[in-house]
Amino acid sequence: MTDLRRMKWRATGLLIVATVVYFVMRAVADRTGWQGFVEATAEAAMVGGLADWFAVTALFRHPLGLPIPHTAIVPNRKDTIGRSLGDFVQQNFLDGDLVAERLERADIATRLGDWLVQPANARAVGRQAGGVVLAAIDVLNDDDVQAGIEAIVAERVMATPVAPMVGRVVDFAVEGEHHQAIFDSMLRGLAQVLGENQGVLRMRLAQESPWWVPEPVDDRVFERLFIGMQAFLSDLSRDRHHPLRRNLEARIAGLAHELRSSPDLLERGEHLKGELLAHPAFREWTDGLWSDLKAGIVRAAKNPESEMYDRLTEAAQAAGVQLRNDPALRVKVDRWIVTAARGLATHGQAEVSDFIAGTIERWDADETSELIELQVGRDLQFIRINGTLVGGLAGFVIHLISTLFF
Repeated sequence: MTDLRRMKWRATGLLIVATVVYFVMRAVADRTGWQGFVEATAEAAMVGGLADWFAVTALFRHPLGLPIPHTAIVPNRKDTIGRSLGDFVQQNFLDGDLVAERLERADIATRLGDWLVQPANARAVGRQAGGVVLAAIDVLNDDDVQAGIEAIVAERVMATPVAPMVGRVVDFAVEGEHHQAIFDSMLRGLAQVLGENQGVLRMRLAQESPWWVPEPVDDRVFERLFIGMQAFLSDLSRDRHHPLRRNLEARIAGLAHELRSSPDLLERGEHLKGELLAHPAFREWTDGLWSDLKAGIVRAAKNPESEMYDRLTEAAQAAGVQLRNDPALRVKVDRWIVTAARGLATHGQAEVSDFIAGTIERWDADETSELIELQVGRDLQFIRINGTLVGGLAGFVIHLISTLFF
């Protein structure tokens, strides 16, 4: 504002000087000599300065407040200027082919790869990606996400036949002899339970034994039974080829076959799935799944030292390395960028033009005029100054020609 005011005073001051000189020269009786040249120069300078003052002022307001037609152009034609500006941007900056041509020459994929391999840049991308993740989590509606998870899980469960799947799992366990470890663990657990509850079992035997059987006999019987049971469990645990274990393996294999092929078991499995999905515990589980996942993501996103940021940084840097080392990938990325940009420019140019025009239409006319004047007004004052000087020079030349030839 200060620079604009200063330039206005300079242009106006020059016009005042020309005006004063003109009237002084008019007061001189003899204007046939050099005084005539001064008068002609000042007169033409005054006319040129006034004309350019009118032209510059008419852009932003009515000169002297007079409602002269075709003045105050910016305030009166603000909306038209906005539409013209929007059309200009649309036609000259948002042409799809022009944008594509510019991007094809830019070799963006190579530049992106060179930029991403720099550790500082990769970390910056990781931080920004973490911020995007946190913002996305913040925007998501918990109820919608939980409902989505529940629907996805339910759909997957309903699409998977339970009985055949369990049969395949059992087959896998038997073929890999994983069931042997389960047997061993069960046998050890059973032996431990027997040892820890020996007294309880002895009391139970005493309760079931007839009253007339002497206690020493009960003790002897229990001792032999208990030792025999422990020895049996020990034999089962040590010998994986024990007939009982083989019998159990055969029964398990038969069960796996039935699970895969029995229509009755298939139907019962599907019924069980329906009961499971309808149970409140299933909803609680899916709700807890999202809550735990969300809490973990938020906790990681808020901690710049978390493993999530390390992984994002590593991923960004790895992408940069791959872009640098893989010409085919660079071609694909460049092609994708060009195609996307051309599509955006082609389909979005009208929206951008309307956005520019609509934004300018919402501006206050006087404020818009003042804003534009602040931006270009200083240069426009040079037009006034040049108009005064050029007008004076033209007046001097015209007077010179008139004196010499007429």
